[in-house]
Amino acid sequence: MPMGEAPHREVDQDPGGATRARLCDRAVAGDPRFAVSRVETGRDGPSFTADTLTLVSAEFPEDELVLILGADQASTLASWHESETVLALARVVVASREGMEREAVSRCLHGLAGYEDLEFFDMPRVDVSSSLVRTRVAEGLPIRYLVPAGVAEEIEAEGLYGSGAGGG
Repeated sequence: MPMGEAPHREVDQDPGGATRARLCDRAVAGDPRFAVSRVETGRDGPSFTADTLTLVSAEFPEDELVLILGADQASTLASWHESETVLALARVVVASREGMEREAVSRCLHGLAGYEDLEFFDMPRVDVSSSLVRTRVAEGLPIRYLVPAGVAEEIEAEGLYGSGAGGG
């Protein structure tokens, strides 16, 4: 699900929700196990996770919602809009990030209703992030193997994130 309007931060050279949705479409193209939701990009105003989860859970009441966060984002969950609603509506699973260990995330969220139900991926850390991809594109460095080939092609063709090609 591509982000709609971020309420707390601006993304450098943000191409907009429609373009982010197209990039997601390219990322999952050809794999029937995935679909791209436009719940956030299809509405106006800031996209708060609690609101998105409320909409999705109402539309799919029988489904279990899983929210995957990097440890850096998970550690800030207590400051999110209706953070306890997020924890109540979704199973929150956390992926490790450099410099942010499980214990640190748990300490940041201690006392928040539902924080004890956080789950952590038990796998090697993969240090790929959207900001890493955007930085590499802006610096003219390759992003092969960091994103699906279709996404890299779209970024290049549209000149996204300072790639210099295309019209953007």
